[in-house]
Amino acid sequence: MVPRVFAVYEPHQAEETISYLIVGQKQALLFDTGMGISDIRKVTARLTHLPIIVLNSHTHNDHVGDNWQFETVYGMDTDFTRANAKGSRQDAQDELGPGMICGDLPKGFDSRSYTTRPWKISRFLHDHDRIDLGGRTLEVLSTPGHTPDAICLLDRAHGLLFTGDTYYPVPIWLYRPETNLDDYVASVKRLAALAPQLKLVLGEHNVPFAQASVLPRLVTAIETVRAGKVVPEPQEAGKAIYRSDGISFLLRAHALEGK
Repeated sequence: MVPRVFAVYEPHQAEETISYLIVGQKQALLFDTGMGISDIRKVTARLTHLPIIVLNSHTHNDHVGDNWQFETVYGMDTDFTRANAKGSRQDAQDELGPGMICGDLPKGFDSRSYTTRPWKISRFLHDHDRIDLGGRTLEVLSTPGHTPDAICLLDRAHGLLFTGDTYYPVPIWLYRPETNLDDYVASVKRLAALAPQLKLVLGEHNVPFAQASVLPRLVTAIETVRAGKVVPEPQEAGKAIYRSDGISFLLRAHALEGK
């Protein structure tokens, strides 16, 4: 895809979570660890022998499942991050619900005992912190909205923006209780301002990259939705999909009332 950046898909599960291994000269950074249904550490061991830092784009369970396997895990300095680092069985079990599994699960995987295991945070990060991998520096951008601890990673030298769940090319989930739409709009405007500097945008579900031109469109799309100019498509459990200019969002059906 790009030199020394590897997109690692989570198999078996319909959300198609993607993690990224970003390799420097002295160490590597694993941006998310998937659901832990399969063993991502076995994959990273085949790709690099350098020490690995784990950093999560946010701490929903589909991005932190194998955190526990790594000694060095960075996290954002938020209460949301600290709470999720304690692990969760219910959130993990929800990922195995009807229609969520694709094909056979790995040999030896016990769905009944599946849980998101707790992990230890080695270092807390803040907006604009930089991580030096040796010949490659990544900048942390705090982009709350999807969650309070959502971040993107900026590789300025290579023109790469890793967007986590702030952008990906299928309906972006903005319906959970921890989502804040005002914060989300502010965050995507911040990212759109970077578009002229970027070569690729790398999201974390379904398709691993998009052109930087998607970021200004993302701003326009969410503002169009919030202005009430999009007819919602009702979904189950009180949700609705809103589509604008090829970008879609999954919201609570009444989330825009009073906006």
